[in-house]
Amino acid sequence: MSGNNQLISVQPDELKFQFELEKQSYCDMKVMNNTEHHVAFKVKTTSPKKYFVRPNTGVIQPWDSCVIRVTLQAQREYPPDMQCKDKFLLQSTVVPPNTDVDKLAQDTFTKESGRTIEECKLRVVYISPHAAGGNSEDRSLKQSGSMFRSTSFDDNKALQRLKDDRDAAVRQTQQLHQELEMMKRRRNRKSDPSFSFKFAIFVGLIGIMVGFLLNLSLSSPATE
Repeated sequence: MSGNNQLISVQPDELKFQFELEKQSYCDMKVMNNTEHHVAFKVKTTSPKKYFVRPNTGVIQPWDSCVIRVTLQAQREYPPDMQCKDKFLLQSTVVPPNTDVDKLAQDTFTKESGRTIEECKLRVVYISPHAAGGNSEDRSLKQSGSMFRSTSFDDNKALQRLKDDRDAAVRQTQQLHQELEMMKRRRNRKSDPSFSFKFAIFVGLIGIMVGFLLNLSLSSPATE
């Protein structure tokens, strides 16, 4: 995530797509309103013809969240070295209560509107599916005849999978803390006297479970 956004939080902080030729792929990102205000958002991308974003514009109520699905359209060729230079920009700004997304002014997300506009930049990462990666590896081996390259590729792939699992566990933990904080704020607004004790027990149990899963992921050896 780019910048110190005060209005919203975004999970994950980068968009990962499993890339296969002639097949669509999607990635969901969760946008959370961290304020007591109504917040409007808009999603932009440097490659609008490659991606389908729904919703690309919306209004999130105080302490609420919204899931945005980004779909990568089917592609006919692999990018060089599976590297992607596409970027996404998520803009957000405070709007009056009960604002209808269909009635947002055209200049809502421009500086000319006089509003404070926050921006969050997300990069795109392409991931080869395990099956496709194996087939690609076999073809590469037949062409190069190098066993050492195959072994190195397998080791790197296993290590990368372990790192991805660890990063996913960390992101899930961060997202859990944010959602629990949002729940606490909602309950406080409703002045529920019985919530504090139940919430403390709930946070403790979830923290123990997430901590156990995270430690297990970090301590697991990289095996094929």
